[in-house]
Amino acid sequence: MWEALTARQIARILFTTAAFVGLLYLLIQIRGTLLLLAIAIFLAVALGPAVDLFSRNVPRAAAILITYVLIFCVLTGVMALVVPPVIDGATGLATDIPTYIDDLRGNDRIAEFDDKYDITPRLQKEAKKLPSLFGDAATVLQSIAAGTFNAAFQLLTILTMTFFLLLDGRRMAAFLIRRFGGERQKRMRQVAARIYKSTAGYVAGALTITSINGILTFIVLTILGVPFAVPLAVLMSFFGLIPLVGATIGGVIILIVTLFTDFPTATIVYGIFLLIYQQVENNVLQPFIFKRTVNVHPLAVIVAILAGSSVLGVVGALVAIPVAAAIQIMLREFYGVEPDPDAGLSAPDPPPPAPPKPKPKSKPKPLPGS
Repeated sequence: MWEALTARQIARILFTTAAFVGLLYLLIQIRGTLLLLAIAIFLAVALGPAVDLFSRNVPRAAAILITYVLIFCVLTGVMALVVPPVIDGATGLATDIPTYIDDLRGNDRIAEFDDKYDITPRLQKEAKKLPSLFGDAATVLQSIAAGTFNAAFQLLTILTMTFFLLLDGRRMAAFLIRRFGGERQKRMRQVAARIYKSTAGYVAGALTITSINGILTFIVLTILGVPFAVPLAVLMSFFGLIPLVGATIGGVIILIVTLFTDFPTATIVYGIFLLIYQQVENNVLQPFIFKRTVNVHPLAVIVAILAGSSVLGVVGALVAIPVAAAIQIMLREFYGVEPDPDAGLSAPDPPPPAPPKPKPKSKPKPLPGS
């Protein structure tokens, strides 16, 4: 085969291979920057609808700043509600654990088991060390705070890139799409619009659902008298953003907390609420809120979450579904891969029926005698 190639063709093959290897090496070297850019693009798409809403009355740059300020206020308010009770509760828990261990001796079976294996004295010995451990933990946290400068710099970089993407992202996308030209330009424009709508719809729907989850969790925990209702509700809202398993993990954590507050009443009541809410969310809220904006096969969701979490951790799990939806849109558009309607995917509308063919005119019968 190589004998049939000319020197020019061989040189072209070698040059193309070298260019590909060089490009791959460059991408590996700047993978950190590419990751920050990918996160900025996702944030720009997610915040796009809010910026579009504010930009109706103010310049777009001011609309972006207003969106940033609102997000900062929300995060600050959440931290103000969560951090002080958690710190106070952790300190109080560390101080009261020896008392809780003594209370366990009131149960006859536990006391018999404890006398046999000598567990309570060991627990009390370790529990008395907890306050000093919390002091050491505070010292460790102070030393870790010095290393947060890099994370803060990365966050500032992402927000800056997101700002410019929100400001000029449409012009950038239009410039890139025009490079395709002709019919491909039209198709790429349609695909980009569908991906933007799908991602923005997913983010808005996920925030709506997890907010409902957090509010209902706060109401139920408050009625049951469970301490730390606000931090636990915020924790549930955060885990609710993780597809498939997030709400279950958050619910199990809250169930464990109820074991130490009002067992078995609070545990049973919250467990029943958790089961009912998950059924309502899966069968009512998600289909109603997401509708046709994000509709990905469950197997694709699982694979996307596993792949995203292995690459980016929690962030990868959060963005897994919109990325899978974008890939699905491109497959449908360019390769004609259509989903199975029986599998829960959104299929295109069937084509209209063809008009009936006109019947051929019958020839007139000849008159008798002609």
